[in-house]
Amino acid sequence: MSRPIHFPAPLRRLARAAMWLSALLALALFSARPAMAQSILRDAETEELFKDMSAPLIEAAGLEPNNVDVVMVGDPSVNAFVAGGQVVYIHAGLIGEADNALQVQGVIAHELGHITGGHVIGIGQGAQAATNISILSLLLGVAAAAAGGGEAAMGVMAAGQQAAMGKFLAFTRGQESAADLAGAQYLSAAGMSGRGSIEFFQKLQQLEHRAGYFAKSEDTFYRTHPLSRDRIQTLEHVYMRDPAWDRPNNADIEARFRRVKAKLYGYLADPKDTLAHYPASDTSVPARYARAYAYHKEARVDMALKEVDALIATAPHDPYFLELRGQVLLEAGRPDESLASLREAVEITRFQPLIATMLGHALIATEDKDHYEEAERVLRASVARDRYNPTAWYLLGRIYDAQGDMPRARLASAEKQIMTGDPGAALQNAQAASASLPESTPDWLRANDIAMEARAQIEQRSKRR
Repeated sequence: MSRPIHFPAPLRRLARAAMWLSALLALALFSARPAMAQSILRDAETEELFKDMSAPLIEAAGLEPNNVDVVMVGDPSVNAFVAGGQVVYIHAGLIGEADNALQVQGVIAHELGHITGGHVIGIGQGAQAATNISILSLLLGVAAAAAGGGEAAMGVMAAGQQAAMGKFLAFTRGQESAADLAGAQYLSAAGMSGRGSIEFFQKLQQLEHRAGYFAKSEDTFYRTHPLSRDRIQTLEHVYMRDPAWDRPNNADIEARFRRVKAKLYGYLADPKDTLAHYPASDTSVPARYARAYAYHKEARVDMALKEVDALIATAPHDPYFLELRGQVLLEAGRPDESLASLREAVEITRFQPLIATMLGHALIATEDKDHYEEAERVLRASVARDRYNPTAWYLLGRIYDAQGDMPRARLASAEKQIMTGDPGAALQNAQAASASLPESTPDWLRANDIAMEARAQIEQRSKRR
């Protein structure tokens, strides 16, 4: 029997560090996924804008626009990412920092480059290669220690970990550079100028400088992304030669972006900050939009309605102004007064799911059972066009419950629970619905699908424990 090897304390710490590094590299595949604590912000106007902003770029990338989503994440940091599938996540902080829509379109083009390049899948390969180096250095270090060379072992392991990290970071920098060039290609093919992309990289560089960071060439080795100045130089060479470089921004898209940016600011910021940023002397549409949300957050209903009515006076049939008026009244406890505005907004947008959900909410909130039939109709239309709307399923469940239709009430609850991370309750409700619904009907089949999905989620959670 061989003697146990006793490593010096520094070597044991280094070994633990090596193993932790290996684990972190192996988990790098998941690093881009949105954290559970982050919330998805949904707004009908914003989603329509993102759709129109991204459609030409998605087509230029050879993808189907209906299969790619651009989603807002309620995070104040300036960031965007992809995390598997064909979804581009944009942080609210990025919208707040961007000066115009073209800058955001440059970001979307870059993220599409990650999708078409298969980078989320490929990052696992880069992590595995780096992990192999890390494990090999650990084994060589153990062998050296066993032979009595403690200092040599530490040197081997330290060099190995540095090589592993360097290989992985080089891999991610390569992906970012490839996405930069792919994004440039998509902007060009869509006939959009790369000015916005350059401007946004310059903005990122300014943010670094404001934070006290001034990049040096040797810093490249320690970064997941290329240096901002290097990216700017490379892309300037590409973009300034493109025929679209001097093409003006799309005026309609830019006007809509200013509205959405102000709306987001009013929704997220402290009302005092909003009212300082958009003073009463500013009577522009974006400023009124922001102030309406600020007043609404402070429960100053009359002031909020004054701003909204001023907006409606400029565009009487704008569905998003009408939606906001309905929202202010509904959340002020005046659902009966909200119905006219919300009905018109739903009609104009042809049953846009989020607006239809708000109308369904208002109809139920009136506590008038004569409205329940209409509420069921608009809510069913909402989930038919957008199944991933837990609020709509919750409200639909309330309608079914009030009507005494318990199987469909349980099914609606299961729909909500499976998408909000409660597979245990979803399984219970789906099984109860399946037992009472007529076999082979669409609702019965859906109940069984949810039950299967819930079991799979429960099994995955048990394995992680």
